[in-house]
Amino acid sequence: MYFIIILCLIFLFNSPVVFAEVDEPFYLYKKTETITHVPWYYLAAIDQYESQLSLNNEEPHYSFFDPIEWYGLTNMNQDPNIITIQMHNGAGKDGTGNKEASLENHEDQLFTLATYLSTYSPTETELKNAIWRLYERPLSVKTILQNAKVYKQFNTTDLSEKAFPIPSNHHYSYQSTWGSGRGFGGRRIHEGCDIFAHYGTPVQSTAYGTVEIMGWNTYGGWRIGIRDLDNTYHYFAHLQHFDSELEVGSIVAPGDIIGSVGASGYGPPGTSGKFPPHLHYGLYRDDGYTVYSYDPYPKLKLWEQ
Repeated sequence: MYFIIILCLIFLFNSPVVFAEVDEPFYLYKKTETITHVPWYYLAAIDQYESQLSLNNEEPHYSFFDPIEWYGLTNMNQDPNIITIQMHNGAGKDGTGNKEASLENHEDQLFTLATYLSTYSPTETELKNAIWRLYERPLSVKTILQNAKVYKQFNTTDLSEKAFPIPSNHHYSYQSTWGSGRGFGGRRIHEGCDIFAHYGTPVQSTAYGTVEIMGWNTYGGWRIGIRDLDNTYHYFAHLQHFDSELEVGSIVAPGDIIGSVGASGYGPPGTSGKFPPHLHYGLYRDDGYTVYSYDPYPKLKLWEQ
């Protein structure tokens, strides 16, 4: 009996302890929400937007925090001591409890942001006004508010999954055609990649995001535009039809069916058949200043795997 107990104890103390994975950003946002009463999904949306403005940084350095405002105009040495910052009327707050507020510390930045937002009522209208004062740029504010709703709906920040726009059980073909010439409507470049498939082949969302545009476009025919959590706009054109439950403002996930392959476009509403059926798929990135097209082919190859 004693021998069995000893064996059990040896097994217990030599077995690795497995802890459940913790979504650290989500935990940090929830902790900050508890202290400041600012809904966590607004903090997550601003944090994510800022992280995509400087992709080389592991943690976002908020673009709206000026060192002089943070440390105080007369804090010439930019001393991060919280008492010194308060004496010099700086905006920086201590988010870690170490009695310092460093502009290089993510938790300090997040807590300072949340403290600012907490001066407004926690309603969408009031928080929209607060976010506008930070950016004064319509697309930035729109993106953040949309992404806040995405985070709220899925109740997590672990939303990095992507999907190929055509389901894997359907036949299709494509190659890199971004940047090639186009003649309809005047000289222009092709801002996307053409994925050829049969009429009616399902088209699915490639990312978590929000439907921004649905309808007819002279060049793209029936098209859908979806903005994701990475400041990227996904453009699906030449569709045959839209999913009946989809509308502007709908929140989508990777793999959600949004329409089907067609050959619409190059004319007034309803024009179709001027080219073989295919999906035109484009990507447009917002860097906080401008929006630009880039070649989606490498992403498509990655998501196809």
